[in-house]
Amino acid sequence: MRTVRALRGQVAGRPRAALDVPLAAGLTAVALLLAGERPPEGWSWDRPDALGYTLICVINLLLAARRSAPVAVFTSAAALWLWYIAAGFWPVVNSAALMLALYTVASMRRTVQAAACGAAFAAVWVAGALLSGSNAPTTAIAQALVVPFIMWKFGDNARKLGARNRTLSELTEQLRREREENARRAVAEERVRIARELHDVVAHHMSVISVQAGLAQYVFTADPGTAHGALGTISAASGEALEELRRLLAVLRVGPEGTGESVGEEGPYQPTPGLDRLQDMAARVRAAGVEVELQIVGERRPLAQGPDLCAYRVVQEALTNVIKHARPARATVRIAFLPHQLSVRVTDDGRGNVPAIPVPSGGHGLIGMRERARIYGGTLAAGPRDEGGFEVRLTLPLQPAARGRGTAGDDGEGGRGAGA
Repeated sequence: MRTVRALRGQVAGRPRAALDVPLAAGLTAVALLLAGERPPEGWSWDRPDALGYTLICVINLLLAARRSAPVAVFTSAAALWLWYIAAGFWPVVNSAALMLALYTVASMRRTVQAAACGAAFAAVWVAGALLSGSNAPTTAIAQALVVPFIMWKFGDNARKLGARNRTLSELTEQLRREREENARRAVAEERVRIARELHDVVAHHMSVISVQAGLAQYVFTADPGTAHGALGTISAASGEALEELRRLLAVLRVGPEGTGESVGEEGPYQPTPGLDRLQDMAARVRAAGVEVELQIVGERRPLAQGPDLCAYRVVQEALTNVIKHARPARATVRIAFLPHQLSVRVTDDGRGNVPAIPVPSGGHGLIGMRERARIYGGTLAAGPRDEGGFEVRLTLPLQPAARGRGTAGDDGEGGRGAGA
């Protein structure tokens, strides 16, 4: 089996035209052997002489160039075949070569050229029957019509199959390029997602750490208890930031099974954060000097991971901006579970106009929030309020609530308020 596969590979690796040389040599040998046989009874054909054997060799050896010049090869072979028949020699000796030449024309050229060559083949065939003085011209004419038609049909089918294979090959190559482009696009989108996650995580926690570090330094000697509490907040915020970074970067680590793996003694990383962790976020923000009130309106229900993370990150980014640019201030986070959508609203009173971090951030927080909302079919609006302060409003479409489960309207009436 290995020998057969190796031979097949060697044959496939060579140009197809090179295979015509041994084919032409083989047909020449067969034709020479057939020429030495006695013609059938009732046919007045002579045995070939030197001229006949020369014509046999030339007609059959022309097939070595049948792919490079199919029409020229057929025309030359048909003319020499007619000469061979006119010299009184048995035409069947060279008929296989002419059939193959006609098949090649039909498989590589247009139908008009193949039809013209088929008509020439039939004419030579009929001429041979007439020159032989056959008693059955009807049979010869029928053969002259059937044989060229069969050769043309086989050749035409081969031509169509070749064209179809080329089309499929082009489509396959196009699909391969599109698959590679989609893979590159997916990698780019994943990098953007990771960059957005890193921005949200680092910006929020570092803002809290920066504020608490400044507070601890300010009251380090005057109020050791406050400084100790600030350091505890820094420790908790940095620990949670590292946890989220480890979870986020774990998606870049591929194990032997081709899936993301987490190593270490602590086991798998924690799942992505969601609205259920807003209380922890609010505690960190309060420690940074911003009073936060949480309001949950409507009957709370579980959300898909994507929208849940989107809402969490929008609240996180909005509160981070309050810490950076509006502290001290009072912020309100209002989560409304509606029948067909989730409404998130973060407002602050903007009592402080001096940023907690005076250096301009030059970040892309609002751009990232809008992009997150767009991914899940939602909308995000952000801007200053008429009564002062700033507002961020997120709306995400959700699946309809189950029948019989009451929800409150957007105005919050009848809802469940959870001030914290």
